[in-house]
Amino acid sequence: MQYYCESLTRYQRLLTKEVKIGDLLLGNNHPIRLQTMTTTDTMDTMATVEQSIRCIEAGAELVRITAPSKKEAENLLAIKNELRRRGYHTPLVADIHFTPNAAEIAARIVEKVRVNPGNYVDKKKFELIEYTDADYAEEIDRIRERFTPLIRICREHGTAMRIGTNHGSLSDRIMSRYGDTPVGMVESAMEFLRIARDESYHNIVLSMKASNPQVMVQAYRLLIKTMQEEFSECYPLHLGVTEAGDGEDGRIKSAIGIGSLLEDGIGDTVRVSLTEDPELEIPVCRDIVKRYTPAAAATATDEPIRLPYDPFNYQRRDSFAIGNIGEKQVPVAIADLSKTGELIPENLRGIGYNYDAALDKWHIGDAAADYIFTNNHLPPFALPGTLKVILNAGAWQTANDKENCFPLFQDSGFVKAELRHPLLNFVMVDCFSDETTVNDFTFLDALVNDPTVVLCLSSERKNAMQSVRKMFVALAEKNARNPVILITDSKWQTPDEHLIHFATETGALLLDGMGDGICLGLSQHAYHQLAGGDQALQASGRNYLQNQSAEEFVNNTAFSILQATRTRISKTEYISCPSCGRTLFDLQETTAKIRSRTHHLKGVKIAIMGCIVNGPGEMADADFGYVGSGPGKITLYKGKEVVKKNVNSETAVDELINLLKENEAWVDPA
Repeated sequence: MQYYCESLTRYQRLLTKEVKIGDLLLGNNHPIRLQTMTTTDTMDTMATVEQSIRCIEAGAELVRITAPSKKEAENLLAIKNELRRRGYHTPLVADIHFTPNAAEIAARIVEKVRVNPGNYVDKKKFELIEYTDADYAEEIDRIRERFTPLIRICREHGTAMRIGTNHGSLSDRIMSRYGDTPVGMVESAMEFLRIARDESYHNIVLSMKASNPQVMVQAYRLLIKTMQEEFSECYPLHLGVTEAGDGEDGRIKSAIGIGSLLEDGIGDTVRVSLTEDPELEIPVCRDIVKRYTPAAAATATDEPIRLPYDPFNYQRRDSFAIGNIGEKQVPVAIADLSKTGELIPENLRGIGYNYDAALDKWHIGDAAADYIFTNNHLPPFALPGTLKVILNAGAWQTANDKENCFPLFQDSGFVKAELRHPLLNFVMVDCFSDETTVNDFTFLDALVNDPTVVLCLSSERKNAMQSVRKMFVALAEKNARNPVILITDSKWQTPDEHLIHFATETGALLLDGMGDGICLGLSQHAYHQLAGGDQALQASGRNYLQNQSAEEFVNNTAFSILQATRTRISKTEYISCPSCGRTLFDLQETTAKIRSRTHHLKGVKIAIMGCIVNGPGEMADADFGYVGSGPGKITLYKGKEVVKKNVNSETAVDELINLLKENEAWVDPA
């Protein structure tokens, strides 16, 4: 195993133990399973049954239902019986948090129970801040005593279990010793897993969820490494990003977290947590997973590589600066306008530049591209001063104005060129698209640490991300510190497919600190579809695509990827849970209302959580929180501290705005 997966240079599934969930087999190279969670009140049997059926017919292979207390756990039997009576035999999963008694009831009824080790036995009381080894051992004994009965019930009834750690709901004991770190998340799960193994119970799935994809990916990697070192085997892994949100942002954040792991063969089942109806999660799951069929595996010989960075701790790759690219500057965004045709000022609206003809002024948005690639033609009008142009090298060499635009060379073309820009040159490098080896990139020796060269890395291989990562390794071996732009093109069809492709290919590298900028592009066919040539696609597009040009769609996607990877903040971030039977208000409506009034607050993180069961914990690193605390009642948070309790839901959004103003986090909309 290479660090945390079977291969770093080609797609190969991580081999995990086989788990049986009803008649469904998971792990051990079985297909990656799709699942979701109902949002209805579990005590409303028929509503839960109907929603479960919609999810199953959408393609869910597992359906999770909340069971916060004994009465909901007992009602799982009525739900299961009605589903079976109607001919639906999809395994059901009971979602348990604080109530061991509910878990023990549910384990006798449904095919799988999910427990959160952060709050199943432990509670966040912080009665003890410093734990001695004796104190810690005493707590483990207490957990063992309370957790063992559930294990034995599961073993007796053939019930599977997910030990699901959440970054935002670690116990005070774990927090005191490890902090809210990936290490703490892993140890939280391992404590429960060790107890289960002591009872010879192995029908177990694990998860390491966080709303921050970077934390999530590091935790899963570390969990695999820990299991291999301690047990010499791995249990199946359930993947998901908590509180991903809705629309474009929710899909991108989920694809970055889930896709980054799937790229390395990690993951046996997935759930995309969107603040939308649960049946709408399944098509997104399918779009993510379908990229990883057995046919997706590359045929090239596996070449073990040594990473020049720590995959368990984030550190941005060291690079020098060329203008506004590289070093510690935020990654730049390059808009590919090569398919737009003749440029007019209106074309730039979609990439963040709005021209006011009456005032002869440009208004520049927070998500404004830094460069445009126009292929062979300079725009026939004066550009805003902050926007630069990239041309193919041949067109640049014949252009009248060589000062305000920069050339793009193809690999060795830079070395052979007689004319280059004195300050900035972009050089495309196709990373291992054929059977080339590192030795075939000798032209790089002439580029390494050239103070004018920005490298643009892409690959046509099926394993494009791994190929680009391999090139980063080769550059590190040459001690190359040139800034790097990540180039990713999409040949997929639908908006969701494009989002997932872009987010996975670039997000996986950005999470590991690689990349000083990104440029996303569409194939000619895909561009034609999104630009309006395919009316059926336009008609079926999701709300976030409507009224967007193809350029705006791609530009917004680029900035959303940078935001989700925490590498460049350009807008408000919403940490919004997907709703469940515990939710105490209309989560979708409230999220939309809060977003409509706060979307201009660049860099502010607002959590919108349905209930107090795991809302306060799962808000993770949010600046402000809006959490349901009872029917019609909301509790407002600043960070993890309660500021206002039991606010009437009719005035709660206004109170949230007041809280933002009181803490100088508010600016009036432009």
